[in-house]
Amino acid sequence: MPLLSCVHPDETLAFWRALGFKTIYEQRKPYLYFAFRWSGFDIHYGRASDSVDPAAEKTGGCLVMVDDVAAYHATFVAAMREVYGKVLAKGLPRITRYRPGASRFTIVDPSGNSIVFIQRDEPMELEYGGSKKLAGLAKALDNARILREFKNDDRAAQRALKSGLKRHGDSASTQEKAQALEMLIEVSMELDDEVAEWRDQLRNLPLSDE
Repeated sequence: MPLLSCVHPDETLAFWRALGFKTIYEQRKPYLYFAFRWSGFDIHYGRASDSVDPAAEKTGGCLVMVDDVAAYHATFVAAMREVYGKVLAKGLPRITRYRPGASRFTIVDPSGNSIVFIQRDEPMELEYGGSKKLAGLAKALDNARILREFKNDDRAAQRALKSGLKRHGDSASTQEKAQALEMLIEVSMELDDEVAEWRDQLRNLPLSDE
């Protein structure tokens, strides 16, 4: 049961309620204290120190171990679409993307806390810096995946993909190159960067029907 710092009380209340959490405690004076409950776990909030900057996203956070991480992500995404009319994917608050087979995703709340939902049976031998068994563009792809899904660093993932394509694009398989370009387009769109060059390269790849 985490106790997180709250910088924006009204936004915090509205956000967790939008995701379906029940407010089990709400106090503003003589000090701030909120408590939310949903699906068997609680999240509590107290007053943040004056030095906390939500934009830095270093406020705090917690891990939530679940049996079916994909179902949790789908539930939160559906709630966001219903209340906000879209999935909150940028800024604060937001939810990170979820790819089929992934073992975790993150919700970043209005105060910059990261609530990380993790599959309970996530492999202990998971690589966090790129698999040592891979090489070339495949290794760059794996490293970019780690940077995006585990470190939430789209800019670093973009750099890894650009470098990988430059160094290993000519020797990589068409499938690997297509995957790298697709991920580069997606991450560049998240960063509001130009993607025309990468789209042209992807369209010009000689792909088989399969």
